[in-house]
Amino acid sequence: MVAVGVILTIVVVGLVGAGSYFYHVAIARGEKSFVAQAGKLSKKSPVYAQRYWYQHAKKQTWTIESHDQLKLVAWYLPNGHSKKTVVLAHGFAGNKSLMGAWAGMYHELGYNVLVPDARAAGASQGQAVGYGWLERRDDLQWAKTVVQRTATTRIVMSGISMGAAGMVMASGEPQIPEIKAYVVDSPFTSAKAIISYQAGQLYHLPAFPLVDVTSAITKIRAGYTFGEADAVKQIRQNHRPIMIISGSQDDFVPTAMGRKLYRNANQPKRFWLVKGAGHTTAITQNYQAYKHHVARFLQRAVADN
Repeated sequence: MVAVGVILTIVVVGLVGAGSYFYHVAIARGEKSFVAQAGKLSKKSPVYAQRYWYQHAKKQTWTIESHDQLKLVAWYLPNGHSKKTVVLAHGFAGNKSLMGAWAGMYHELGYNVLVPDARAAGASQGQAVGYGWLERRDDLQWAKTVVQRTATTRIVMSGISMGAAGMVMASGEPQIPEIKAYVVDSPFTSAKAIISYQAGQLYHLPAFPLVDVTSAITKIRAGYTFGEADAVKQIRQNHRPIMIISGSQDDFVPTAMGRKLYRNANQPKRFWLVKGAGHTTAITQNYQAYKHHVARFLQRAVADN
C-alpha cells in the first residue's frame, strides 16, 4: 500500500508539474515561440499597401480599465467623418502592431479602425491569456467606448484566430444596438478543443489528463476553465449577422472548427472556405477577393441593421 501511495504521489506531482509548465506555455504572458507572426514589411507582400498605411498612419492611443482593473490600450485610426467603426482583435501571442492588413482593408471600406492590445499582450496589462473568454468582455467594453467617444452609429466586431474566437464569444453576450455584425477569421470552437488539438500537434501528447490539469491550474491562477471558454455555446446565443472565414489548409485551427461554429450559428450567417489558405492567410492569398467577400457581407449586414 505504501508503494502504491508513493507511486500515486509521484504521478500527481508529475501531472501538476506538467500542467504548470503548460500553463506557462499557453496561458501566462510571454513570448510564444511556436506561433509564427508577420515578418518585416516587404513590397512583395500582397498587403504591402495596407500594412504600409497602417505603419505610417497617425494613430490616437486610447486606454480603458477592464472590469477587473487592468489598463487596456488600443490604437484608433479615424476615417474622415465616417460613422462606421470596426473593433479589430488580434490573435494569440499577437498585438495591435501586427494587424495592418485587416486594419487597412477596413479603412479602405470606409471604417474608422480601433485595434486593441488584448489583455496580457502588447501595451495592455494582464498576466493571463483568456483564450477569448476573458477578452470577450474587453471587446464589448471597447465597443461601448467607441460609441461614447465618437459619432459612430454602426460597429463591426472583427478578429483573427484567438481574437476571432473572442469575438464569437462576445457575440453571445448582451449587445449594444450599435453593434451590427461580426466578421471572424480562423476562430476556434473552445479553449479546451484548441489546446487539446495543439497538445497533439505540437507536443504529440494526449489531451487527457494534461489539458484537464492545466485547466484546473488556469481556474486557480486566471479565473476561468478551458471548458468555460466555449465559442459554440456563445454563438448559439448570437443574433447579429456573422461571417466565418476559414482556410482549407489551416493546420493551426482546423477548418472543422469553423464549420462547427457555422452550423451552430443563427441566421443571418455566412461561411467562406478559402481553398489553399492556411491559418489567417486568406487575406494574403488573394487580397482583393478577401476584401470583396467581406464588403459584400457587410453591405447587407450593416445596412439592414
